Parts: sequence; C-alpha cells; structure tokens
Amino acid sequence: MAMTPEELQVLQRIETQLTTMPFYVVEYIRSKKRAGLSANTLLQYLYRYQHFFKWLLREGLTDAADAASIPYSVLEKLRKQDIELYIEYLQEESIHYEQETTKKRGKDVVNLSVHALKSLFNYLTKETENEEGESYFYRNVMSKIVLHTKKETASRRAQKISSVILNDQEIHEFLHFVEFEYEELLESAIAKQRFKRDKERDLAILSLFLGSGIRLAETAGMLTKKVNLKKKLIDIKRKGAKEDTVNIMDQAIEHLKAYLSIREARYKGAKDVPFLFVTLYGGTARPLSRRAIENLVGKYTAAFAQGEGISPHKLRHSFAADFIRNGGNIVLLRDQLGHSNIETTSLYTNLSSKDQEQVLTRMGTNRSKKNMQIEEDC
Repeated sequence: MAMTPEELQVLQRIETQLTTMPFYVVEYIRSKKRAGLSANTLLQYLYRYQHFFKWLLREGLTDAADAASIPYSVLEKLRKQDIELYIEYLQEESIHYEQETTKKRGKDVVNLSVHALKSLFNYLTKETENEEGESYFYRNVMSKIVLHTKKETASRRAQKISSVILNDQEIHEFLHFVEFEYEELLESAIAKQRFKRDKERDLAILSLFLGSGIRLAETAGMLTKKVNLKKKLIDIKRKGAKEDTVNIMDQAIEHLKAYLSIREARYKGAKDVPFLFVTLYGGTARPLSRRAIENLVGKYTAAFAQGEGISPHKLRHSFAADFIRNGGNIVLLRDQLGHSNIETTSLYTNLSSKDQEQVLTRMGTNRSKKNMQIEEDC
C-alpha cells in the first residue's frame, strides 16, 4: 500500500537519526524494520538512544569522540548501577520548552526509554552475529532492570476507559449534532464556509471511527480504491504493516457514499490522490494528516460536550463498548479491532458499571420471583 506523507516523513527522520548512530544501532533498526516494527516506534527508540549515548559521553563512561563511535563493548561493560543512575537522571532531568517553562518526564516516557534499551540490548546479545558466528556480546545488563508498573484489574482499567467514551445514545446524538446543529455555533462566515466544504468528509471520518473501530493511523492511510461500498468492507493496513479487511456499519457506509460523491468536485486534484481523506492545501488536494484528523475529532467532540474534546482512540473505544453491549462476542471484536492479544479486547467486557448494575438488578428480580413461587407452592 502507498505511504502517507507523514509515514514518508517519519522514514526520512529515521534515516537522518541513523547518521549519528553506531553501526550496531543501524543494524538493529534495519532488523526491526524488516520484522514489521512500526516506523513511529523505531523513531521514538532512536530519540531515546540519542539521549542515552549523550549521557554516556557526558558521564565519561566512554572515551569515544561522539555517539557514532561508541563501541558495543561499552554497553557490554555497563553495570546495573550505571543503568539505575541513568533512569534516575531521566526522572529528575528538567525539560525546557520554548515558553521558558520546565517540567519533569512522565513515568510513561521514562518507561519508554527503558523499553527501548531493553530491546536494543536483547538484540545485541541474542540476534547479532560476528565473524565467528557469535553474538556481539552476551552480558545483558538491561535484563536486570525491572519495571514496576502499577497493576490494575481489568474492571478498573475498563472503568477508566468508560469514563471518557460515548454510549450508544450519545453516539447517535453526536453524529446528529455534527450533521444538523454544529454549523449554528459558528460565528464567522469563513468558518461556516469551511465547515460546509468539509462537512461530508468530516462526517464520514467520525462515522467511520464509530462504525468500524479502526485506528487513527489506519484511517489516515486508507486508500480510496480499498473501499467496497457494496460489500460494506474496507481494506486497511494494521500495525506492523499487516493487511486486513474490516466490516463497516450501514450508517458509516452512507456517510462514505456522501463524501465520495463530492470528493473530486470539492477538492481539486483529489482524483490523483490515492488516499481516501483529503484536504485543500494551496488550492490542491492533499492527504489529510493524522494530526488534522485528531484535531477535527477533538473540535467536534468538544463542541458536542461543551467542554473538553476526546481523541479518535476514544471513538474506537466507544465503538468497541457498543459492539459488546449489542451482543457481539469478544473473538469477533478482537478481529474487528485488529488486536493481537485477546486480553486487550477483554477490557470491553467490563466497560459499563451501569450495565453491571442492570444485570444485578435483573438477577435480583428473577431470584425474588423464584422465592415468591416457592412460597406460593408451600
């Protein structure tokens, strides 16, 4: 499948970063790219390695002139205490921003750095091969570093999800709001004009999230020729560049039909753009970026809620919760969402405390009826 401009930009950034990396990091990136690890993940890992190597140089743990010159023997000789000091540095370092504000790294960012290093060290000690057919080295200090993550029950994690998703009634009301009420909130003529131009496109995007449960990246990377309106199917590229076919709800199909009927007329040059969702830039159609899709979802949901907007991922959660609520089973939902682990999908079986209360109420009512029947029989 064709790559979006964003995906091409990420690949270019990876190549730029690799020019400053040691050869064994270059080998690692090439290997993981072939294995299907996402380009976004690899780029984030490269940023972590860059920071780690700079720390090694600054702390005098290597005599190398720069990061690219650091031999893997330095990594082999690192002690557990060295890594623990680096993690403490990650936690305590002040991050400076253009607005002259500073803050500490969040726990998730620190954990990402540790995961990145664990992956690299695992590769160097298990998957590499020198001229003698041996791994570059065998002493893996990162295997001694344990991440202590806060454990939660599936029910507790599900409650966190359910607090920021739309229920079945809200899904209907939200799409109705965008289609028939949102325009009335706009004050400027330019804003109204732009909304009218993009209305069918934006409704198709919102309806697609809520009618299929696909991810943000999958939406941005969708190709027009991969949409089968008659069979109500779309072909998409999942994580790890896996090809998949996804079913779509009728309402989303209708919104897609409406968008496709005006796509080429309203967005000049759209016929030559393979990606389904486009915008106008400099008077010419361009693929709609993930950031733009994320922004439009936030804009409409914030207006609907008269407060803070939600992300495309929460619309995906909304679809999943509604799927289970309407009798869908967990295996079907796993396939629909493209999860590789059914434990992730199982969160949605615990989503609504209101649903649980209703089940308990029905149980109580049924038991009461049975007790009354027993008393009458006696």
